[in-house]
Amino acid sequence: MTTERTQTTENGNGSSRGEIHVAYKVDIVVIGAGQAGLSSAYHLMRLGLKPGRNFLLLDKSEQAGGAWQYRWPSLTLSTVNRIHDLPGMQFAEIIDPGVTEVKASVVVPRYYEAYERKFQLPVYRPVTVKVVCERNGRFRVETDRETFSVRGLINATGTWETPSIPTYPGQELFKGRQLHARDYRTADEFAGKHVVVVGGGISALQLLDEISRVTSTTWVTRREPRFRDAPFTPEDGRAAVATVEDRVRRGLVPGSVVSVTGIPWTPALKAARERGVLNRLPMFSEITETGVRWPDGTERQADVILWATGFRSSLDHLAPLQIREDDGGIVMTGRLATQVARDPRVHLVGYGPSASTIGANRAGAAAARELSAYLGLA
Repeated sequence: MTTERTQTTENGNGSSRGEIHVAYKVDIVVIGAGQAGLSSAYHLMRLGLKPGRNFLLLDKSEQAGGAWQYRWPSLTLSTVNRIHDLPGMQFAEIIDPGVTEVKASVVVPRYYEAYERKFQLPVYRPVTVKVVCERNGRFRVETDRETFSVRGLINATGTWETPSIPTYPGQELFKGRQLHARDYRTADEFAGKHVVVVGGGISALQLLDEISRVTSTTWVTRREPRFRDAPFTPEDGRAAVATVEDRVRRGLVPGSVVSVTGIPWTPALKAARERGVLNRLPMFSEITETGVRWPDGTERQADVILWATGFRSSLDHLAPLQIREDDGGIVMTGRLATQVARDPRVHLVGYGPSASTIGANRAGAAAARELSAYLGLA
């Protein structure tokens, strides 16, 4: 890694008009050290790129673990969909496969930390990328610490930092508590309160199940959830990924994978159905001071509204690059749709079809190969 200096200029009276700036030059910066970022870094090394000289990872968190370290404590290995191995190191190397009742927020970061050590990945943390812009044919990556001058980007920032909460009339009038699933910790804090759970995804149902064990709940969704009795097969997975990939290749906003695959009937959800918890209601039309109201005038009192309404991709720092289309989508290309069509020097992993742990691994490999070849590094 080399440095590039910008000299201070002065006004006529001798005062400074600018500050001495040092830009650290590196070929590729990987933004984010979650599953997608670590996978990308591993494959860059496999291609012969030198850590710290050819590429560097920038991570916002103070320790390894990606978004997993912030998940709610009740999310255990028995309740997550699946933890997929990172390339070159099995998850079983740090925990017995038979152990399931352990917090995902503890064991996954432990795995990522061991992975970083094993492969001596150049992760620089904590550092927050503020903005990325074009400068003299390179990218200028400005952070809350140093500034980097790079030739190519692999963005792996995921979605955790940008929770999505829809807007409804009267939202600001509600006197109870509103929170996103991102800020959920334990059901016990809602004991004795009526909770409206909004959302039809897997996380929404997991939280609905937990909360309904300690207090009364109301479940609402915009669309009728689609459940599936049949087991989820590899063919189903490929079909779901293909559907999302088709969307991003056409520049459309990625859709929900659950909307394609359906929600599996787990033993926990079947038990919740037997308890009468899964009595889904259509979406309310407005929020009142004391609850929610539907178009026909029906009201329901509530103390808490829990928005389990998903996330959007954390890409605001890339805004100056103008990679979005007029309708907000991003046209993606490349073998696994990780390359931004408007600028082939930018790859997005953990976006669209690669927004899953297994998809992130494959996307990391594709992005590393394609970007390295485009830049003439491998």
